[in-house]
Amino acid sequence: MTDTVTLAVAEAIAEITINRPEKHNAVTPDMAAAIECHCLAVDRDDAVRVVLLRGAGERAFSAGSDLGSLAEYPSTWKFRNRVEYAAAVRNVRKPVVAALKGWVLGGGGELALAADIRVAGTSARFGFPEVRRGWVGGGGASQMLPRLIGYGQAMRLLVTGDTVDAAEAQRLGLVEVVVADADVDATARALCRQIAGYSPIAVQAVKASVRMALNASLEAGLRYENEMNALCFAAGDHLEGIRAFQQKRAPDFER
Repeated sequence: MTDTVTLAVAEAIAEITINRPEKHNAVTPDMAAAIECHCLAVDRDDAVRVVLLRGAGERAFSAGSDLGSLAEYPSTWKFRNRVEYAAAVRNVRKPVVAALKGWVLGGGGELALAADIRVAGTSARFGFPEVRRGWVGGGGASQMLPRLIGYGQAMRLLVTGDTVDAAEAQRLGLVEVVVADADVDATARALCRQIAGYSPIAVQAVKASVRMALNASLEAGLRYENEMNALCFAAGDHLEGIRAFQQKRAPDFER
């Protein structure tokens, strides 16, 4: 496994770090495979309740795919069947929190979009410059951006390739939290600890229900939500929640 993507697990939090700061954490095919491998591992690991995704260093979360490696695919077919690292993150069933500093560009922006909650530092700069280079991003930007910020703003970013700073990204709805750069990791980890303290079944049911809202009719989504609620009750964690409320204490959802 490449050391340019690392995984550490502690206190129910899996921390995946893109660790190539000298190249603005640009992602090579080997790194994409490592991201996919780590995402599959944390998804299967019952000890993991939430995932923190971050980039090493201060200059970039990720500048996206390494352009040199993009030119090395031997055929369009091989490129079409590449490991799509943003999809690997998007497919994790547990909540994913992205800690964002510096450049968040192209595939790096798609990694951020694949997360569920984005915590940005004031230095963060977001952009999807693929159109300037002659292609469209293949990791979800054209599908996720309109869902987050609306059609017009998504088109503005995607067809111009322009960047926006953290304040504008928050105004648009592209990020949820903006803090000083020095506080990004601590803020993201605190959010992860909060989520990790809740019932893992309830948390994953919430994520599944919200994701369904992006793809289903209201009627179908409401039915799905009710099924997820029934699943939570079948698992039994609600009994600990009720006991904790009655006993005026924090619930303990150890499994």
